[in-house]
Amino acid sequence: MIGTIEYAEILDRSEQLGKMIMESEVMEAYRQSKIALLEDKEAQKLIQAFADMKSHYDDIQRFGRYHPDYNIIMKKVRAAKREMDMNEKVAAFKMAERNVQRLLDEICLHVAQSVSSQIKVPIEGAALTDTGCGHGGSCGCAS
Repeated sequence: MIGTIEYAEILDRSEQLGKMIMESEVMEAYRQSKIALLEDKEAQKLIQAFADMKSHYDDIQRFGRYHPDYNIIMKKVRAAKREMDMNEKVAAFKMAERNVQRLLDEICLHVAQSVSSQIKVPIEGAALTDTGCGHGGSCGCAS
């Protein structure tokens, strides 16, 4: 069992790590892109249009392909998403968001491997990168 002093020290160090992450360049870029996104009226209009179209999509999902408006709604949802994703502020925000996720994944993997190479760490988007499977290399991958 972890002693109380050891436990408190671990919590203190994890709090320090959290502060370091919050003060990092990656987080600053994320905050700036989020502010820019929230202040951009065109981006907000596109996000709202996609959200509205998505609610129609959710309504027809109960019936799936058998709903009379299924194909029309599906096309409109894809078009609204594509238009939203092509917006410069939305794209910059999504990139900053992925960078934060990558940083957090790397930290989790490093902490887990420092404890044991047998610890499995789920990594967001691991299928899209060559960071390995999250098993710390124990399976023979290039983790």
